Order: sequence, then structure tokens, then C-alpha cells
Amino acid sequence: MTVEDRIEYLRNELHRHNYNYYVLNSPLISDKEFDDMMRELQDLEQAHPDLQDDNSPTVRVGSDINKNFTQVVHQYPMLSLGNTYSEDEVSDFYDRVAKALNEDFEICCELKYDGTSISLIYENGKLIRAVTRGDGEKGDDVTENIKTIHTIPLVLHGDYPKRFEIRGEVLMPWESFEALNRERELREEPLFANPRNAASGTLKSQNSAVVASRKLDAYLYYLLGEELPCNGHYENLKAAAKWGFKISEHMKIAHTLQEIFDYINYWDSERKKLPVATDGIVLKVNSLKQQKNLGYTAKSPRWAIAYKFQAERALTRLNKVTYQVGRTGAITPVANLDPVLLSGTIVKRASLHNADIIAKLDLHIGDMVYVEKGGEIIPKITGVDKNARGILIGEKVAFITNCPECGSKLIRYEGEAAHYCPNETACPPQIKGKIEHFISRKAMNIDGLGPETVDQFYRSGIIKDVADLYHLQATDIKKVERMGMKSIENILTSIAASKEVPFERVIFALGIRFVGETVAKKIARAFSCIEDLENADIETLTNIDEIGTKIAQSIISYFKNPTNRSLVARLKEIGLQFKRPEQDSNEYTDKLAGKSIVISGIFTHHSRDEYKLLIEKNGGKNVGSISSKTSFILAGENMGPAKLEKARKLGVPIIDENEFLSMIL
Repeated sequence: MTVEDRIEYLRNELHRHNYNYYVLNSPLISDKEFDDMMRELQDLEQAHPDLQDDNSPTVRVGSDINKNFTQVVHQYPMLSLGNTYSEDEVSDFYDRVAKALNEDFEICCELKYDGTSISLIYENGKLIRAVTRGDGEKGDDVTENIKTIHTIPLVLHGDYPKRFEIRGEVLMPWESFEALNRERELREEPLFANPRNAASGTLKSQNSAVVASRKLDAYLYYLLGEELPCNGHYENLKAAAKWGFKISEHMKIAHTLQEIFDYINYWDSERKKLPVATDGIVLKVNSLKQQKNLGYTAKSPRWAIAYKFQAERALTRLNKVTYQVGRTGAITPVANLDPVLLSGTIVKRASLHNADIIAKLDLHIGDMVYVEKGGEIIPKITGVDKNARGILIGEKVAFITNCPECGSKLIRYEGEAAHYCPNETACPPQIKGKIEHFISRKAMNIDGLGPETVDQFYRSGIIKDVADLYHLQATDIKKVERMGMKSIENILTSIAASKEVPFERVIFALGIRFVGETVAKKIARAFSCIEDLENADIETLTNIDEIGTKIAQSIISYFKNPTNRSLVARLKEIGLQFKRPEQDSNEYTDKLAGKSIVISGIFTHHSRDEYKLLIEKNGGKNVGSISSKTSFILAGENMGPAKLEKARKLGVPIIDENEFLSMIL
């Protein structure tokens, strides 16, 4: 046997035994035999560097060479799931799917693992890239770190597609988490709050040898690609298990709502026996064709939902209430508590949300309060143990009337639960919040700057608003921040690169109240440049899909403010993208201008979301319900009978997708 043959033999054997041990939990050889083979392979690869392989089993030990992560755009965006916390909301989801599809469907029930999301790309049976979720559109390339996780196959076996993507969750098992915290405690290092934080922090380590030492695990739960073996999500995962992936054995197909509830109720208690953390159940429409027809909202798929288990609750003392000012001026009351352990985390602060909730709880300083930690990052107070009140109870909590930062009189908009500080151009937390929003990944994506750095820059006076970022010099940064020249160069390079960020994200970055990511995209499609937006009236704005009176008035108010107009003028002069590119403009027509269109049924040529985009690009408006103002209904198969009857009653035309496509060609 040649050296090359021996190396190939050892690699194949080690891959096989790794799969048997970590995925199947059925080792065929002793640990010593495995280690001996690994050492032999390492020695041979070291002696013959020309025979190195990026997917050799030896990469699982990691390396102590630091590597900076590069950003990778996801071929398929990694969206979040909508969360629900009650059986009634699960029923609503089931009913929405049934109504939209108007045909039989199956739901795949899965455990929701509480870790950090990962996307794995395979070509010709080999792992070529691993990318974190990031902002959903792009993430960090953590391939070298992922290769150290034994339950992720480096080389596949069986009949797999030539290229595909598989997504899952990287986890730190309870056993590894507890061992890691014991080690950190002995070294007097800060403890990780929970396994999810520990897994996320480990995966982003610059040292893959550290990642290897922490014994991460991974469960894979979604397959994507052009040549998948089956139309069923459940069936695809079963196929992936045969290729070498660790797929949960606890998936189940449900045909009725009751079967879903039975699954939820069983795992509400049984999950506590699992070796890894779970925080709910994921429900997915099983058919990929039906998934495509149900489509997506701006943030999540319509064909899936996450049911979160009920939050844990703890009782502790309220010591005082402080108030935070957000970037939009919203005032958030925060309860300061005696420390209490909740869901694996020490909790000292909890959100009180707004004045109405404080009044409803009848809070007094010194009260014993119930704290819950559900789907929110910040815990919340849900009740008061009034029986625990004594004669020494403190004063009743009353919401403040003036901004705690700048002293301005607070206001409350009609229909809004929150109080606001109206001093948006001179209230320090609002200014810093706007800068933090501006540099965020979904906005201008300026790396190297965080809240602490922004605070330092602002307090030192080298920036007073977002436009000042573009005048920063290396000497300015060195004065206030202890950074190496490489870090400073990265910041300045990232600031310069942000001048190429597209129009829609620049609009979002401005931080106009109520203008989120989706609304910013709608605005960028409706207006070719910022000047048109600055001068738009309320009628023009409310004619844009998803923009109502409240958003329109906020936009008009923003551009009426001389400080904001001056800021936008400065940013234009700096060279930010304040108009739609010519090639982008060419994609838009007015063929459907003035038309309000309802989409209903299941389609062949495009998904619902694709048809919605085509309607917008051709000047039309998507509407959700049929009325006398509806121009026509774009109907696919299985259009709901109620909609059909209403359309006939109102005389609304119904056209199929072929007619529609001919209209816009």
C-alpha cells in the first residue's frame, strides 16, 4: 500500500468511526484504537504536506492560528420564525395555513433547539463552507471552527445532491456547559449565562483549538437546494440522516391540530431529560411546494411558526425604578431588583414597558414581584405579591413627566402606549442611539464601532451626529480609543465602504420614526431620489403599500425639521447613495399604476411573494381583502370560495397568472 493509499484509508475509517461514535452513539472500536489511527494520520500528513486535505479528520482538533472572519452572503436569506406562546395562537396559524392552501397538508413537528444558527454548504459530498446567521442576509464564515464539531460530517456517504445547503443549530450540551463554567470559576473568569451564549461565543472564537476543546454539538433541521430528493421536508431530513447528518429522532408528522397539541404537551416536560437545551417546538408545513406558495413576510416564513414553552417565573424584591431613553425618544421604565436566578441567568433588572403597565400592577417600591423570562431578551414583571406588603412598604411608583436625560417635557402620541422625549436632535441618548442605528449591520454596516465606542466618540466631541463619522481621522480615534492601527484602519475603511450602501438601506439608516427595514424598501421603490421623498405630501406617501397616515406624518415631520434637512444635505455632499441606481430604475414600470390587486390561491410559475414584488415593480398596490375598490384578483388554483363569492358579488374581475404575466410583459 502506498503512502497516499494509507492516508486515504485512514481518513475514510476515521470518518466512519467518528459518525458511529458521535451521531449513532454506537462505537465499533475503542477510544485508544481511534486515537492511534488519528496520530498515524497526523504524522503521515505532516510528513507529506502535498497530500493535505481541508476535510481530513485531523482538522477536528483545531488550530491555534487566529483567523479573522469574512462576511458571506447567504444564497437563501436566513429568516427568523414568528413566535407564539399559546395553543390559541397555534390554532390561528393552523387555520391560516388551511385557509391559504385550501387543500390537505401535513405539519412537521420538531423540537426547537436553543443554540446558535448555522448554514452548511456541501459540494460533491464535502463541506466547503459554514456561515453564521448574521443579519439573515449575510453572516461570518466560521468553517474552520465548524470542522472541529464531531457531529458535523466533513465527508458524506450515500446518494446526496451535487450541491446543497443544510441549516441547523450549534449547541453546547449541558454537561459541557457545566464543565466549562467550573473551569472558568476556578480561573476567576466571568461565567457564561447559559449554553446558548456559551455556544455562540465559542463559535466566534478566533482560535479553533479553543472551539474543539469545548465539545460543541449540532442538530440539522432544514435542507435547501435545487435538486433535493423529496418534496417533503420530513422526508428530506430522513434522507440527510443517511448521508451522515445528525438529525433529531424526535420529529413527527401531524395530520390534525390535536396531534400537534399532543406533541407540544408531551415535550413540555420530556425536554428536560434531553442532553441539550430546548425552548419550544417548531411547526412547519411539510410540502416544499406548499411552502413556496405560502411564501414569506418581510421577517419570517408563513409556513412555519415557533411555539415557545411557558416562561419560568421567580419572586424577588423591587428596589427602585429607573428610566431609559431609546434612539426614537421612547422612555422605557426598568425595574431594579434583588438578584434572582431565572432560566439559568442571574436577573437584576426587568422591563416595565410603559406607564399603563406600571399603573395596572399597582407597583410600590419594596414590593415582592413576579419576574418572567419568555421570548424577550429582557425579563419582565408580570405580577405583585400584595400579601407580602408590610407597614414599611415604599411609595407608589409614578411614571416620570420629564426626560431623565435632557429635562424635556414628555409627550404621548394618540394610540401609543409609550411616552416620548420630543427633543430628538439634542437629547444625548437619542443622538447616540441614532448613530448606533446608523452604523448597524442592516443599515450602513460600519464594522468596528459599537455602543461603547460611539459613547466615547460622542462624549469626547469628535462626533455629534452621523455625518461626523465621515470626517473622522486616525488621529481623532487614537485620542479617545486605545486601538491598534489595524483596527483604526478597519473602521475608516468600513466607513468609506458604507458610501456604496444602496438607497433603501440609507433611508432605513436615517432612523425616521416608524420607518423600519420593510417600509424603507417600499419607499426606495416608490421614489427615485431623496429629494422626491423630502417633498412628498401625505397623499403621495399613503398611496404606497404598507404606509399609513401615522408613518406618512412621521416622514413629513422628519423632513420639516431644519436639523434633519441639514443632516441629509451633508450626507448627500459626503456621497451617500440618495437615489435609486439607473439599472434598478429600469426594473420598474407604471403598467399597473393605480391598480389595487388581491392575490389568492396557489400558483405554478411564481410564489405569492414573487407576484407581490412584480405588482410593486409595475406600480400596482397589493391589498389583502376584496372591496369595491379592488381592480382585479390574481387567482391561482384553490382560490377560497368566500373570496370567489365576494368577487362575483362586487363584480371584481378575476384573472389567472398567465393573463397577469402578459399584462406586465
